[in-house]
Amino acid sequence: MPKNKTHSGMKKRVKVTGSGKLRFQGAGMRHNLEHKSSNLTRRLSATKTISANDAPRVKRMLGR
Repeated sequence: MPKNKTHSGMKKRVKVTGSGKLRFQGAGMRHNLEHKSSNLTRRLSATKTISANDAPRVKRMLGR
């Protein structure tokens, strides 16, 4: 039986917390930051949790 391979794109985008939750950085913080309000940039800089519906699929991609 061959080894399972981790999805290389997913491992770059998602981190697993100690409790097993999946955290990722949301979109929208790469460019045009001068035009975005400070409130928006603060909100976008926070990491987000992957929804419960998507978590099993992402965990499978990470080999967990």
